[in-house]
Amino acid sequence: MSAKYLLIKEKIKKFKKKIKIDGDKSISIRSLLLASQAVGVSKAKNLLKSEDVFSAINCLRTLGIKIILKNNTCFIEGRGINGFRFRKNITLDAGNSGTVGRLILPLIIKSPYKIKIKGDKSLSRRDFSRVTQPLNNIGINFFPTKKKNLPLYLKGSNFLRPIKYIERLGSAQCKTCIMLACLNTPGEIEIFAKKSRNHTELMYKSLNIPISIKVGKKFDLIKVSSPKKINSFKINIPGDISSSAFFIVLTILTNDSYLILSHINLNSSRLGIIKILNKMGANIKLKNIKNYNGERCGDIHVKSTKNLKSINCPTSLNSSAIDEFLIIFLVAAKANGVSFFKNLSELNQKESPRLKLGSKILNMMGVKTKLTKNSIKIYGNPNLSLKKKYELKNYYKDHRVMALCTIAALTLGGEWKVYNPDSIKTSFPSFLKILKKNLGAKIH
Repeated sequence: MSAKYLLIKEKIKKFKKKIKIDGDKSISIRSLLLASQAVGVSKAKNLLKSEDVFSAINCLRTLGIKIILKNNTCFIEGRGINGFRFRKNITLDAGNSGTVGRLILPLIIKSPYKIKIKGDKSLSRRDFSRVTQPLNNIGINFFPTKKKNLPLYLKGSNFLRPIKYIERLGSAQCKTCIMLACLNTPGEIEIFAKKSRNHTELMYKSLNIPISIKVGKKFDLIKVSSPKKINSFKINIPGDISSSAFFIVLTILTNDSYLILSHINLNSSRLGIIKILNKMGANIKLKNIKNYNGERCGDIHVKSTKNLKSINCPTSLNSSAIDEFLIIFLVAAKANGVSFFKNLSELNQKESPRLKLGSKILNMMGVKTKLTKNSIKIYGNPNLSLKKKYELKNYYKDHRVMALCTIAALTLGGEWKVYNPDSIKTSFPSFLKILKKNLGAKIH
């Protein structure tokens, strides 16, 4: 039976530990999708076993892909590009995952039948027009027309055309959606994309999918063509830096503590949180760096920090820290001075309106903020210590909001009730286990 809420009444005690983090969610989902388009059996080690990843697995199984999970390895039997078994009345359920909901679309653009794509309440509030519009330009029909939210119906076409696409949001999902559409589209698609995480580009290179990238300061020009085939592959998925972020901040805010997080994805497009926190005075070092399947991986060493500084956060770091800003806000709350974060409207397009919720939670903790539609000022207090009772209930069951409040309770004190703790299972199912068994946190 699932717990109704977590009860946290004690701060975590000092620790010196080495831990492993669950597999990277972005790479796990992309590995599954590309393996489904490969010829033969691909193997993915350390695949994240979260609800979002299982949504991807279930969608692919519905489309006729055989997937077996055995011990720490996932076996995916690909049937080649456009090798899905399409049939009438298929429904694909993306659950809570925007990545699955958006990235499954370009793989089914040759379906001769209408396919229904749906998600949970949270996902159904999110804007899908950012991917349906460019896919429509490629030649795909969506029903009802002009509808921006799930559920939607897609009907494929055999008359697809390459496009020139400008991605202005810094969204890796939008960029990847069009890159995946290239697999079934004749000719060359050009994508002029604002900087965002580049896992798909690296995977395309490692799988010999025709791709060229001209790197610019703010935008990259990406050209992709369909390969004749994709060969099956093996991948060892590194730990997720977005999940690591909570333990990095836990260590920074816990006196006399030291933590090593081993074999973490250190992709340069994901290191925003490390750069931001180090600018604020944190002591975070990257060691034992190696290259796996085109991805830079290594160990993160972090020490507790007493004298944190405020930051006027460079917007150039936004896209590389977009999923970590909530936990960065917690550090800003303990910093000396006023921190300013701007151009963050994309935060409100996530599982919840995270910019608004982050401000609300800080205010609940007695931290002053100034909020606009796309920015937040946080008035830090180095002596911040919580004594009251706090409850987190209405937060759209957003996994990152739940984890934020758990870390706040363990580092700042107070008595916390965090409802719907199962929300963390969408991205980081071992979160509480690591806190309790590895680090000794008292969570009831």
